[in-house]
Amino acid sequence: MKKLTNLMAATALTAAGALPAVAETWDMPMAYSASNFHSATGAEFAQCVTTGTGGEIEIVTHPSGSLFKGADIKRAIQTGQAPIGERLLSGHQNENALFGFDSIPFLATSFDDSDKLWKAAKPSIEKLLAEQNLTLLYAVPWPPQGLYFKNAVESVADMKGIKFRSYNNATSRLAELTGMLPVTIEAAEISQAFATGVAESMVSSGSTGYDRKVWESLGFFYEVDAWLPRNYVMVNSEVWADTADAHKNVIKGCAELAEYAGNWRAKEYTGFTLQGLRDGGMTVGPASDQMVGELKEIGVTMTNEWLEAAGDEGKAIVDAFKASQ
Repeated sequence: MKKLTNLMAATALTAAGALPAVAETWDMPMAYSASNFHSATGAEFAQCVTTGTGGEIEIVTHPSGSLFKGADIKRAIQTGQAPIGERLLSGHQNENALFGFDSIPFLATSFDDSDKLWKAAKPSIEKLLAEQNLTLLYAVPWPPQGLYFKNAVESVADMKGIKFRSYNNATSRLAELTGMLPVTIEAAEISQAFATGVAESMVSSGSTGYDRKVWESLGFFYEVDAWLPRNYVMVNSEVWADTADAHKNVIKGCAELAEYAGNWRAKEYTGFTLQGLRDGGMTVGPASDQMVGELKEIGVTMTNEWLEAAGDEGKAIVDAFKASQ
């Protein structure tokens, strides 16, 4: 990983040249803690751009929802309140169903399949973002999503009435179909929500649980590999249009390296964080056959609902993904 960081810095220095001496500061809101691998990758991207532009564009990251809460970041970039930022787009599926393509349960359950699904969806997502005054720079997947519970769960029936952390349409619907009670909680509020009993369960990666030390409140993590959602780093399109071509080239180069580094981290972090949950005292392992079977049935229902909502464009994404397998 150190080599990747050094490469980002070297690329930035190589790209730097005789650029206009107009210094700008781009504040970059991020929803997750500074220790999270997405935030670490974002910080390296920011430094790469700052170095590569000779300090003429200085990107300053603001993790843990400290500048804008996660749900507000996309809107802040769209309206120019922040020139750049990172957001989990599946949190905006209520705006357009296409944003939820990466949270369809049991469609893409591995890193390889996640990459194929992203290639199928990327043109549509970039077009949709462009219509909303947003330009995509890079995207990085989370590790496969598993289920966290306070107590052991063997079947969907055992989930009934449990307070479940929700962060997008897919998680809310999952809660409804399993009989759990959805509670909207931002990433920065997870630890407190579990500690105070506001929530008792969630679907997330080992990374989120590890960063938030959820073993202090929860006891079980089931590896169901439900989906691999992505975080997206976007820039306001008007800000991008006003950016010098030389600076754009630096930013694009840094973004490519950040995407590579982020993907590498996501894969390496998967095993590390699951072991971290075990070391914290949690029981980590696969779900029962019964629970997996019941969850996959729910996944079929949610897939059909998404396809209906996303229309022909959504069907084209799923068809292209399946054809690539």
